[in-house]
Amino acid sequence: MSASVPPPLPAAAVSAPDRVPGSPLTGFAIDLGMAMGLLLMLSTLLSIGVALVTGLSALARGEILDIDTLLQSMTQPGGMAMIWLTLLSTGGAAVCVYLLRDKATAAQRQASREACTRASTWGWAVLVGLGTLATSSLIGWLGQQAGSQPEPTNEAMIRGAFDQSPVFMFLFAALLAPAYEELLFRRVLFGRLWRAGRPWLGMALSSTAFALIHELPGLSDNSVPATLQLWLTYGLMGAAFAWVYRRTGSLWAAIAAHALNNAIACALMLLGYA
Repeated sequence: MSASVPPPLPAAAVSAPDRVPGSPLTGFAIDLGMAMGLLLMLSTLLSIGVALVTGLSALARGEILDIDTLLQSMTQPGGMAMIWLTLLSTGGAAVCVYLLRDKATAAQRQASREACTRASTWGWAVLVGLGTLATSSLIGWLGQQAGSQPEPTNEAMIRGAFDQSPVFMFLFAALLAPAYEELLFRRVLFGRLWRAGRPWLGMALSSTAFALIHELPGLSDNSVPATLQLWLTYGLMGAAFAWVYRRTGSLWAAIAAHALNNAIACALMLLGYA
């Protein structure tokens, strides 16, 4: 009697990285802790750099150094300065953790390239990108009906930066931010638990981290229900991007879905729609 042949694995399972030894939860905690530590270190160093540039510029103009102004430039930089701080600190932390903890192998890169040649990969990316935007809009509308109108902590900063440099801000929101956020939250954090055979736990934990990093508690005047509404919105977005990454086997699909969501949201904001 011939030996039975196991059925072929789905595409997402084929492209999933090989399982690694050790506790996946411990690895997840190390990845997240390293990312937060690097983010804090880089943002602090860059803030000091901003203060030094501000001080040197004042001296070059013959002005007297004002300590209060220097401290304000460190703790409350302007819109564009804050965007650059976010890009360099968060993006730098994401790249460092990826390179140190979860750099893709040649086989994984090849599997991703193959996934990118399938039309279904981009079809899922578009569907998820539009779906997350529609879901966010629905949650916002339901919140309004319940009397909850939260304002994301970074909204004022983003609007101010758009006023200063709309083209760069559109590129940042629609291309740069999705790339480094997906690299950290989906490739590294979600990917660790996915390859350990626990994708749903990875989806839950990485999406929770994604929501909290976007809306840290205590940093805004939002009420508790409004904060919960923002966490739900960001959490569902993170879960959707993790799902399309696993479904297609390519991180580029998650980046594309995220980019599409952000691009349309930015366009609506520029047109005057919240």
